[in-house]
Amino acid sequence: MFIGVDTGGTFTDLVLFERGRFATYKLPSTPSNFADGVLKGVQTLKERNAYEHAAFQLTHSTTVATNALLEHKGVKTGLITTQGFRDVLAIGRQARSELYNLHAPCPEPLVPRKWRKEIDERISAEGKILIAPDPAAIQKVLDQFKKAGVESIAICFLFSFLKPQHEKLVARMARKEGFAVSCSSEVLPEFREFERCSTTVANSMVAPIMTRYLKEVAIEARAMGAESFRVVSSCGGTLNQKEAGSHAVQTLLSGPAAGVIGAIGLAKQAFQTKTPKLITFDMGGTSTDVALVDGAVEFSSEHKIGSSPISIPMMDIHTVGAGGGSVAFVDGGGALHVGPESAGARPGPACYGFSALPTVSDANCLLGRLSSATFCGGEMPLYPERSKVAMQKLGDQMHCSAKEAAEGVITLVNARMERAIRVISLDRGHDPRDFTLVSFGGAGGLHACSLASALSIPRVMLPLNPGVISAWGALNGCVRQSRSLTVMQSIDASSFNKLHAQSKILVTKAEQALRKDGLRAKRTTLEVSAHYKGQSFELLVPLYSSLQRTLNAFHEAHKKRFGFNEVDRAVMGVTLRVSVEGQLPTPQLAKLKRRPKGEKRFSAYATLGGYSLIERDRLAPDDVLKPQSLIVEQYSTSLIPKGWIGCVDAYGHILCEPQS
Repeated sequence: MFIGVDTGGTFTDLVLFERGRFATYKLPSTPSNFADGVLKGVQTLKERNAYEHAAFQLTHSTTVATNALLEHKGVKTGLITTQGFRDVLAIGRQARSELYNLHAPCPEPLVPRKWRKEIDERISAEGKILIAPDPAAIQKVLDQFKKAGVESIAICFLFSFLKPQHEKLVARMARKEGFAVSCSSEVLPEFREFERCSTTVANSMVAPIMTRYLKEVAIEARAMGAESFRVVSSCGGTLNQKEAGSHAVQTLLSGPAAGVIGAIGLAKQAFQTKTPKLITFDMGGTSTDVALVDGAVEFSSEHKIGSSPISIPMMDIHTVGAGGGSVAFVDGGGALHVGPESAGARPGPACYGFSALPTVSDANCLLGRLSSATFCGGEMPLYPERSKVAMQKLGDQMHCSAKEAAEGVITLVNARMERAIRVISLDRGHDPRDFTLVSFGGAGGLHACSLASALSIPRVMLPLNPGVISAWGALNGCVRQSRSLTVMQSIDASSFNKLHAQSKILVTKAEQALRKDGLRAKRTTLEVSAHYKGQSFELLVPLYSSLQRTLNAFHEAHKKRFGFNEVDRAVMGVTLRVSVEGQLPTPQLAKLKRRPKGEKRFSAYATLGGYSLIERDRLAPDDVLKPQSLIVEQYSTSLIPKGWIGCVDAYGHILCEPQS
C-alpha cells in the first residue's frame, strides 16, 4: 500500500493506492506545525478505507524548508569563510531590484555580519593549498559561535570545490562541538562564490528544522505502520529521511515538483507516449506553478527563494502568487490587484466562514462556479453570502456591482497566470500551440480553458482527481542521485575524453549513493553547462559520446534560447552534471469500465449560475461534456466554458478542445 502526502499553504492532500484501489483525502494545513495535518490525514485516510492497521509506504512533498527560508525563520546560523570574504553575502551581484530607484532597499543577508567569521586559509584557482588553516583559530571562532547561541554553521571557502580539505577540517571540529554543519563542497561543489555561499547558508538555516520535522513525522508514521518514508526533492526524485534532513535545500520546490511528476506520469499513460509535450498548470490555494515539458522536464540552477539565490538543479518551475486564496484589493489610485498575499488556510477566503477577505475563490463562488454542497466532498461548508458581502465591498471601492467586481478579479488573475505561462513558453522559444495544458490543483480546472483560449493552446487535460495530483506525483517519483563538478575547460577534440573520464567518476559516486537505498541504476544522464568563450552564463546540454553531437546540441540550444548561434566560436564547458536514477515500485491507474449497453448516460443533476452541474463520479469513457458545464468532484471543480467541449478518456481524464 502506498500513501502520498503533499503539504501546501492552504490544504494538505493525501492519496492512498492499494492493489488498484484509489482513495483521496484533503484537509486544511496546520501552519503552526505541519506535521499535525500530515499525521491526522494519514490516520483518517487509513481509518476511512478500513486499513487502520495495514503497513504502507509513505512519500511526502513538503513546504517546511521553503516556508522557513521565505520567512527567515531558520535556526541561528553562523558563516565561516576565507579571510577577506565575509561580506560576499551582502555584496552579492549588486543587482538592483528597482532599476530607477536610487534608494531601493538592499535585501538583508541571511546571516548578519556579526555571525560571519573569517579564517586565514587559501586555496588557489588551480586547487593548490597556499595557506593552511590554524586549528587554534578555528576553535576560537567555534567558541564565539557557541557563546552567541549559534546552532548551525555554514562553511564556504574560496575554491573549495577544487580541494575541500580545509572545509572538511572545520566541519569535523564543528561537529565535535555539537553544531549542525553544511559545507559548500558538499552542498554545491561549483564555482561562483556568491551563489555557492548563499545556497550553503540557506541549507544550514533550514536543515535542523527539516531534520526535526521529518523525525517527528517518521516516528508517528512508523507507529501507524509506515515501513518506509521518503521525501520528494526539487528535481522530482525522492530522498530518504536522512538525506532530506541534511540536504534540506534540495526540497525547496518539493510540492510543485511532485505535481509536475504526477502530471507527466498521467499524460504518458493517457497519450501513450514517452515524450509528451505539456504545459503543467497547478493552481492551488496560495499560488500557481507552471512548467513546460518538451518530451522531458526542464531543469535550471538559477532560482531565487525570496531574495536568496539557490543554485542547485531544480525543476524549471515558474511560480506566481495567484491562487484560490489570493486576496483582491483596490490601491490608492483605484486600481484592482489580486495577490500575491493569500488568505491561506486560516482565516481563508470569506466563503470559508472565518474572514471577510475578498479572494479569487469568493469571485468564483459569487459567479456560481463553486457549489457549497460539494466543496471538499461536502465536508467543508461554504458561505456564499459572505462572498457576496466581500465582493460588494470591493465593488463599492470601484463603483460597480459585486458581480462586476468578481468578474474583474477573475479577469485579472487569469491575466497573471497567462503571463506566467508565457514566461516558460513564448519567452523561451516554445509555441504554446504545440502543447497540451494539464490542469490540476483544487482551483485550476475553473480557469484552464480560458487560459488555453488566450494562448491558443489546442487541448486541455483535466486529470482524474486533479485536486490531489501533487500527492499522486509523490508516489511516482524515482530515486535520483545527482553529482556535479566545475571543470572550466574547452569542449574540443583535445579535452572531450577528459570530460567523459571526469563524468565517470561522478557517476560512480552517484551509483554508490543509490546502492545505499538498495537500488540499481535504471537511467544515467550526463550533461554539461556550457557557453561561448567570453560569455558569462551557461546553457545545460547533454554530454553525448560524440563531440560533434554535443557541440551541435549546444549551438541549437543557444539559437532556440537567444535567437542566434556562432558555430565557429569556441565552446567552454563549465560544470559537469550527472544524475543516476533508480525506480521504486509506482502505482498505475487502471482503465475505467465502460458503461453497459442500455445504461442511462449521465445528466446534469442541477444548475448553478447558468451552469449545468455534473458529478464526475458518474462519467464513463467516451462521455461528451457540453459547454457551460461544471464538473464537480470531491476536491475540485472544473469548468467547460462557452466554445469548448470535453470528452472522457479510458482512464477518466477529461480532454477538452475548442468547438469546431
